[in-house]
Amino acid sequence: MRTILDDLNAALHDAMQCDERVIILGEDILDPYGGAFKVTRGLSRKFPERVITTPISEAGIVGLATGLGLAGFLPIVEIMFGDFLTLASDQVINHAAKFRWMYNEQVRVPIVIRTPMGGRRGYGPTHSQTLEKLFLGVPGLQVFAPCPIGNPGRLLNYTVFNCEDPVLFLENKLLYALPPNKYLDSKEIIIREIDPLPESNLSVIQNSEILDRPKTYLMAVRDAPHSSITIAAYGHMVEYAHQAIIELAYEDEIFCEVIIPTQLTPWRIDPIFASVQKTSRLIVIEEGTRSLGWGAEIAARVSELPNSNVKTIRRIAALEYPIPASEPLETAMLPGKNQIIDAAKSII
Repeated sequence: MRTILDDLNAALHDAMQCDERVIILGEDILDPYGGAFKVTRGLSRKFPERVITTPISEAGIVGLATGLGLAGFLPIVEIMFGDFLTLASDQVINHAAKFRWMYNEQVRVPIVIRTPMGGRRGYGPTHSQTLEKLFLGVPGLQVFAPCPIGNPGRLLNYTVFNCEDPVLFLENKLLYALPPNKYLDSKEIIIREIDPLPESNLSVIQNSEILDRPKTYLMAVRDAPHSSITIAAYGHMVEYAHQAIIELAYEDEIFCEVIIPTQLTPWRIDPIFASVQKTSRLIVIEEGTRSLGWGAEIAARVSELPNSNVKTIRRIAALEYPIPASEPLETAMLPGKNQIIDAAKSII
């Protein structure tokens, strides 16, 4: 079975084959190791001069990539664990994301920073976090989160070739083992694209075989009646939303539709708002902690929009503690299917 990990690896091969400006930087990414999660396997053998292993210095790696981006290259950085983005935050927030404005639109910094996020692997407090909320409000920084819908590899190559500003590309660890387009042939659910984002002004490469622009998806139970709850989710949380809406439909006759962005910022609230205007109820799911996160921002925006008829909002997220290495405790702390089901029942 082809997995999302295979998909991302093939995308990196395609990107490097298509454009000699693509350079990959990171710790332990050379073969035979091929990176902590093997996303970069095979690349250093095929492109030895453009796959660069680095010292353990996330700030140094992103700083070097920023310079390469300014010099006209298309650098891709692998940060071994998303937790370590904090070590590169100065380079990301105060440099890469700011240079476009500091230098009066005369430069761009087209760097892509890939990193695995999330728990349920038993890696403990400093290797299991979901920290994207720390970066979602940074002007000039784009944040993408692939999911089991669509083709994450092609989405990655979209960010490499069509994003002029720096990008965080967040790969939940549990996605690696899932197939791309997982629900394509499902007899239980339907998926459709809604409200596509406008094309970028930059068209470095126009190869539909390796690119897939960011999309927002709607997922619902096939042949179900009108939905009474809107669920907003992204990344691997889509898998738990998928499990929950099927169980709710068949066991409780509660029907939901799930709105799924693959780009977290910048992003329009319209798809979620349009759904909530039909259902008047909203559940927002994220793997990070609940306070001051993506879910809080979505809830606030939906509530503030003119003519909003939202009656009830629930936020589902991790508990406000460091993530334990113990599997039972980790499972209890992180959000999943059961929390979604309980929230849906509580608001109907």
